[in-house]
Amino acid sequence: MDVTSLGFRTDLALLTDSGSVVEDRGTHLVVRSPDNPTYFWGNFLLLAQPPAPGGEKEVVGAFHTEFPQADHVSIGIDAPDLTDEARAAFEAAGMTVDLATVLTSSRVNLPRKVEAQVRALEGDDDWEGRARLSHQLYPHTPEDRFMAYARQKNAQERRLVEAGRGQRFGAFVDEQLVSTAGAFVTEDGLARYQSVETHPDHRRKGLAAAVVHAAGQHALDHLDVRRLVIVADTDGDAIGIYRRLGFNDLERRLMMEKRSGEWAAPDA
Repeated sequence: MDVTSLGFRTDLALLTDSGSVVEDRGTHLVVRSPDNPTYFWGNFLLLAQPPAPGGEKEVVGAFHTEFPQADHVSIGIDAPDLTDEARAAFEAAGMTVDLATVLTSSRVNLPRKVEAQVRALEGDDDWEGRARLSHQLYPHTPEDRFMAYARQKNAQERRLVEAGRGQRFGAFVDEQLVSTAGAFVTEDGLARYQSVETHPDHRRKGLAAAVVHAAGQHALDHLDVRRLVIVADTDGDAIGIYRRLGFNDLERRLMMEKRSGEWAAPDA
């Protein structure tokens, strides 16, 4: 299967380079992260095209066949659009449909100064702080289960850092990590951002822009990168930050997700 979406293509490159496995079934890919089975977008199906009308439940069933122990369903489609009927059918099957925007830039505008120390994550304490910051964004999930997932995700990303593929930067206030972003090379001249996260108590202070700038500038200055790729919720606040930093819309990325058990939001 040839993946056309730059968003998915860069996702797959980073996943495989950090230990995930991709199985090509012709009409779709099965992506597995054996070391981190609760990583939703490390364990998913990527369809080449939307299913034929009426095939939405079959696709969800195929996910359960591939991942029988999963407490989630994650399905991407390498196409930018769903018909209204297909969207309704997936939603009837319990899926949340998310249309994200993929943006690119060859430079990162200098953001405003922030009251924080912005630097690369350096050691175990910094990375543990990153895992704990991530948990602050999903406080309804039990800490022990979430931290097991977050530490495994850190381990995957640290392999990329150790291979010289990029770096994760953080903004520290009173020595506490409160915002972070990473950017990693996926192919010659191209780098993809990963997981821009900011503590809820420290938003709207310019910190996300500061760490996105730092990670991107590192890639441009030290890794021979000529183009940066970032993904944002189409209707979210972050996309405005990225556009002000100089990123331009390129394409849409279609993803669907269902969470259950301890991973489900309280009102789900």
